[in-house]
Amino acid sequence: MTQFESAYHEFTKRSAGVVFIAAQKIDGLFRGKEHIHKHAYPFPVLFDEKRQVTRAYGVYQALGVDTFNLARRALFVVGSEGTIRRIAVSPNQREAPPFEEILAAIESCGKY
Repeated sequence: MTQFESAYHEFTKRSAGVVFIAAQKIDGLFRGKEHIHKHAYPFPVLFDEKRQVTRAYGVYQALGVDTFNLARRALFVVGSEGTIRRIAVSPNQREAPPFEEILAAIESCGKY
């Protein structure tokens, strides 16, 4: 989220919205609610507590006990017409698509 927060102006300059979906319990082990209250992110953060969104988009990875069910880090660029224009699914939790690729995908949607 920090990467997107620091570059948020690049998204708004292109009329792109940013929404984060955290596949975790809002009051769970990683204290999502507490984290969100400490940071004033300029974009909404939604909690996918039952992993419905991550399952629907194919980025759910079951490892056993609920606490250890993970969502692979993923990015979806959706055009204004609702069509998914770019999907990037990371092989692990630390890697993310290069920021330039994200901006290029947004720009391919046009209208900015």
